[in-house]
Amino acid sequence: MPEKPSVLFVCVHNAGRSQMAAGWLRSLAGDAVEVRSAGSVPGDQVNPAAVAAMAEVGIDISDQRPKVLTTEAVEASDVVITMGCGDACPIFPGKRYLDWQLEDPAGKGVESVRPIRDEIE
Repeated sequence: MPEKPSVLFVCVHNAGRSQMAAGWLRSLAGDAVEVRSAGSVPGDQVNPAAVAAMAEVGIDISDQRPKVLTTEAVEASDVVITMGCGDACPIFPGKRYLDWQLEDPAGKGVESVRPIRDEIE
């Protein structure tokens, strides 16, 4: 049986965009895809507005914690999707990279986070 594909979502703080993207993929793909998220400079907690915005669509990311981006996480992933981490994201040959241009939800209320959530979906 082939290994399941793995996706790594990366943003600066691993507190908003990458957490919402990981939540969406876990919800949509279930156990068919291994989902990881990390940040180049992780925050202290997941943005409460991101948690609330995802809860509105029935996805619970409240148990997630920001994680530091490691070489091992990148090497273990088939696809790496970056969201504004720029040069802080390591590049490895043979990996598929996508860069999503998304507004950073840091410091924003749930009303401002909803459109970012919807764009990720």
